[in-house]
Amino acid sequence: MKRGKKYQEAVKKLDREKTYTVLDAVRLVKDMSYAKFDETVELHVKVALKKSQSVRDTVVLPHQFAAEKRILVFAKGDKAQEALDAGATYVGDADLIEKVRGGWMDFDICVATPDMMKDVGKLGPVLGRRGLMPNPKTQTVTMDLKGALAELKKGRTEFRSDKTGVVHMAVGKVSMDAEKIAENAELAIREIMKRRPSDAKGDFVLSTSVASTMGPGVMIEVRELA
Repeated sequence: MKRGKKYQEAVKKLDREKTYTVLDAVRLVKDMSYAKFDETVELHVKVALKKSQSVRDTVVLPHQFAAEKRILVFAKGDKAQEALDAGATYVGDADLIEKVRGGWMDFDICVATPDMMKDVGKLGPVLGRRGLMPNPKTQTVTMDLKGALAELKKGRTEFRSDKTGVVHMAVGKVSMDAEKIAENAELAIREIMKRRPSDAKGDFVLSTSVASTMGPGVMIEVRELA
């Protein structure tokens, strides 16, 4: 892929043969950023997984940087009221299911009570391909709506491995202090390490890097975090 002049100038600051501490890597990412907008700092972790395995969970990063998410909750009766009191953006049951089935997707996170999942599950073709299907593993299928929404509003973020075994996660903005971005990245890396399958052998984390939206990736040494 041919890169522009600004990218070529930025990459001159990078030693491709070196792995950096998390903080030094983040500082370099900030130094190499050149876009006119506030770039996102992204973490990329390659893990060793069998075809049948995946890594998926959630984490609340200590330093938030994203706009408040629009949360949709599928619930009935008292639980619907609980969701509204807890600050859900949208709450409903059959009417909301039909609205989503019709193509309405004006929300960022979807939560449901267990009793709703029989009907919500029918939205798989709509919610599944967008990664929005409620799931007990990510604590988005729950009876504790108050607790779940409190965590989501704090910035609880889902992470999951893709088909190539890489976990991609935003951990900050270039405009943030390097120390805060590094703390977010370190926590995210440790949480991913904790999801090592019980039958995994050898190294679980194969490679780790951080990069801004437009900039080159910087390799991280993660042994210090194990």
